[in-house]
Amino acid sequence: MTKKQVTNILYWSVLAAIVTYFAYSKGWILTDFESLSPKQAYALLKNDDNVTLLDVRTTEEFSQEHIEGAILIPVQELSENLSKLQSVKEKKIIVYCHSGSRSVAASRILVTNGFVPLNIKGGISEWKSEGLVVVR
Repeated sequence: MTKKQVTNILYWSVLAAIVTYFAYSKGWILTDFESLSPKQAYALLKNDDNVTLLDVRTTEEFSQEHIEGAILIPVQELSENLSKLQSVKEKKIIVYCHSGSRSVAASRILVTNGFVPLNIKGGISEWKSEGLVVVR
């Protein structure tokens, strides 16, 4: 095999790994939880009493704005604070962050621990772009 062929194989392998990682982090592949549009999440929150809303952003982000009724547990603290969600373990948990990546990570943690998460696609950014209200 020539040096150019080896370089091409490495290039395409790295590119494939990057694309796979991005798709995984966005929840497009290998998920065992459902994702909802902001409007679907809004309808579920309004019409189903068996739902909890979880914000997994930072404390600072939450204090600037959040969706009404949300519980804050930053994703980096979620594993250590699952006990705060034990009372709602039988409920669906709608999870959101800023743009959808941290909520995918949080949803993976929740599924692993027996919860039923529903991820909001696009996070609070998409929520606002669809004209839905946030608390400031």
